[in-house]
This record gives sequence, structure tokens and C-alpha cells, in this order.
Amino acid sequence: MSVIPPKNATIDNLIAIGQEQLTSCSDSAKLDAQILLAFVLEKELSYLLTWPEKLLADEDKQQYLALLGRRISGEPIAYIIGVKEFWSLPFLVSPATLIPRPDTEVLVESVLEQFNGLETLHCLDLGTGTGAIALSLASEQPNWHIDAIDFSLDAVRLAQQNAQNLQLSHVNIFQSDWFSALNDRKYDLIVSNPPYIDKLDENLSQGDVRFEPESALVADEEGLGDIKHIAQRALKHLTPQGALFFEHGFEQGQAVRDILIALGYQGAQTVRDFNGHERITWAKLKSA
Repeated sequence: MSVIPPKNATIDNLIAIGQEQLTSCSDSAKLDAQILLAFVLEKELSYLLTWPEKLLADEDKQQYLALLGRRISGEPIAYIIGVKEFWSLPFLVSPATLIPRPDTEVLVESVLEQFNGLETLHCLDLGTGTGAIALSLASEQPNWHIDAIDFSLDAVRLAQQNAQNLQLSHVNIFQSDWFSALNDRKYDLIVSNPPYIDKLDENLSQGDVRFEPESALVADEEGLGDIKHIAQRALKHLTPQGALFFEHGFEQGQAVRDILIALGYQGAQTVRDFNGHERITWAKLKSA
């Protein structure tokens, strides 16, 4: 960056500089600037409001400007600071995984609405990434038996670290190519936020997804290939009346319902996200 802050730059000065620099590339320019400065200072956001006139050391200013440069280039805030809040829990993130998004919390909410009364339940999270879904469910239901798998070994290690940090290490996290390592295990509940973006989708070249792993984003068959595969294979891994929950693209609700119904699942229904878009579709396995 070519910006040179005032010699006696205060917290407020640096936030204003950051906001100005980020306005063209972020819808939350001021908040982004605050988050980056708080990260540099190893302080909470409230500290910035409490001490707006505090002068900063040159090394802190230079580090902050360097982080602003990364954000201006489009790198997501979560990758820059290495953490993202989900379900009010702090999750470590890395370029090996997708960044947990608020819409995925709708999947967690939907599962809890349907199964909150069950003290014990066997659950599988397919493509766990950071572990956000599995660990959020475990935080609410400590007696549930939860397996979480991912094809990426880097993602598995990150999810295991998150489980340890959140003191939820009873969640069993391991490497598997979808169901390949599960043998004959059966579950009352299978959840997944699989790749569901068409490889020709122009949004892949925009925003945060440019920095996220394509393997966790893109699927064949106009984005439905992995959903079809999981729905088919899940038939052998669900208990009678077991449920399958998917997160999917906002225009895929009808297609996912059709896939589930064609395979014999019952009661296929879709839940809308916080923006009113169809986002979560689930159904139950027909009783034997």
C-alpha cells in the first residue's frame, strides 16, 4: 500500500484510513478495518472504542497496513486473521477449508428443531471442513454420537484442532472420501454442506470464493453431482426413519427435493435462509 499514516497516528486515524481504502472492495469497510486493527493489537473490538486517541507503535501501523493490502486484494478477513465465528463459537480457518457462513447456521437450527428432544442420536457430518456443523451440534447436544469426515487431510486436522480448542474432542473426526471409510456404520442423521456450485458459475471468479478451495465448492452435473451421490449412498447408512439434511444453492431446492423423492425418501421439504432463499432441504428414509 502507498498510504502513509500520520506520524502520530491514533486508533481512530488508522480506522479511518482503513475504511477509506476498503470502501471500493468491501461492503463492511469500517468493520473490516476495525477487525484487522484489533487483530494486530491482540485486543477486542471494544478496546478500539475505549481508546480511540491511543497512539500506536510504528511496527503495529506497518503490520496493519500490510493486512489492509491483503484485504484490498480480495483475501477474506477470516483467512487473514485465521478465525471465523460460527454458532457463537470461534473456529480456526485456513485456505484448506471453506469459511463458515451464517446461512449454514440454518442447517444447524433445522436439525435441532427436529431432533432436540432426543438425548442420544448417531450423527454423521459429511465434508466437515472446519468442523463447524458437527461441533456446533455437539455443543448443543453433548450426548449425541457424532462422526465428522472430510476428504482433505488438512481439513481433518483443522477440524480436530477446533474440536480440541472448543473442548468437544468427543466428536470423532477422520479422513474419508464420502462414505468409503465408514464400512457398515448406520446413522439416525446425516448432514452435509457438499460442493454444489456449477463449474461454469461466474460467481467463482468473484468475492471470497476466489480464495477458497475449488474442490469444496464445485460439483459436476450443474452442481448436483455430489448431492446425488450422497443421497444414493446414504440409503445404506441411515437407520429406518433416519434423516438426511443438505445445504445447497439458493436455486436448487426443487432439484434436491426431486432427487430425494426419486430415491424413495419421504417428506422432502426445504427451509429458507436468512435472506429468504431456499437453502436447506431434508427428508427421511422410508421405514423398512
